[in-house]
Parts: sequence; C-alpha cells; structure tokens
Amino acid sequence: MSSFSHPDRTLERGDLSSHPMEQFRRWFEDAELEDISMPNAIALATADATGHPSVRHVLLRGFDERGFVFYTNRRSRKGRDLAENPFASIVVLWKELDRQVCATGTVEPTSEGESDAYFASRPRDAQIGAWASPQSEILTSRSDLDAAVADVDRRFEGANVPRPPHWGGFRLRPDAVEFWQGRAFRLHDRLRYARDADEPIGWRIERLAP
Repeated sequence: MSSFSHPDRTLERGDLSSHPMEQFRRWFEDAELEDISMPNAIALATADATGHPSVRHVLLRGFDERGFVFYTNRRSRKGRDLAENPFASIVVLWKELDRQVCATGTVEPTSEGESDAYFASRPRDAQIGAWASPQSEILTSRSDLDAAVADVDRRFEGANVPRPPHWGGFRLRPDAVEFWQGRAFRLHDRLRYARDADEPIGWRIERLAP
C-alpha cells in the first residue's frame, strides 16, 4: 500500500526545510518512491518581449541549490522567448500525491560544460534529432524532417555526435517557490518561499489562502 494513501495530507510550516530546493528534493524523492510516471515533467511558461505568453511541458534534468535545469534547442520558441525576456515560471503536478510545486524566477543559460556533459549522455538518435529538427519552425512535410535526420546520420556516421551550437541548457533561479498540498473541500495547504535578503537564511516562508 502506498505510504501516501491518507485522504487528507497536511503541510505545516514545521514540515519544511529552510531552503526551497532542499524541500523540492524531499518531495521529488517522494514522487520517485511512489513510482509516478515521469515525475520530472514540468510545465514551463515563458513570454516574449511583448508579453505574449506560451507554455509547454519539458523535462526537468537537474536541480540543486542554484535552481532548476532543462535543455532545449535555443532557437525554439521558448529559447527565443528567454532571449528576449529572461523570466519564466515552472510547475510540476504529482496528482497521485495531491502535490504541486510552482517556481518563478530569472532564467540563464547553463555553462558550456554542463550542456556538453548532458548532451553526451543522450541517446545517439536524440543527438541526431537535435541537429536535424528546426524546432518550432514550420515544416513543409514530415518527409523533410525524415530526410534531415538521415542526412545528419550520414554526416556523423562512425563518429561521436557533437552538441549543436544552438542547443543547450537553461537554469531557472527561483525568486519564489510555492509548495501546494491538496486537502479536502479545496481547503488546501499552500506555503511559499520568497527571497528576502533580511532573512538569515535568505528566504521568507509564508502561508497563502487556498
């Protein structure tokens, strides 16, 4: 039986770590133990220079005290948005646990070394796809994409596939992180970390109305 089967879980101030990324690690490990499918799937919201928003799901590929990391084609819509407007928000929902985490903050590119290391860990077919796909651009037909994949495959036949110069990581450095625990009758628990230089630990923790 799941250890999270109680119908009315709670979240109290005393349950939380002093740092939001440590608290996220605890909840992420709970999600992994629950054997949730793709616990690292996050919705990423960005906006362009004019404020027009867009949102899509991406995979969280790392996190530490600095923030949340994901990788993409930097010429994609999200990459172009972030080049124009380096503010974003992410949210992850673990429905089986009645838990949700939302973070907002500034986004910056990861280091070349981080991007190289992650790209090298990807399956070869995914590496080839990163070269072949003009992500977010209009395709005349699927056959054009298939032909581009075949061309890249031939180009790197018998060799390691290097990271494309337009492909790499981003790190969202959060200014606020909210932990949401679902409860009965929509009287949920919501506790938010907000950056505060006046706090000894650098974060202020607040309870929000559901």
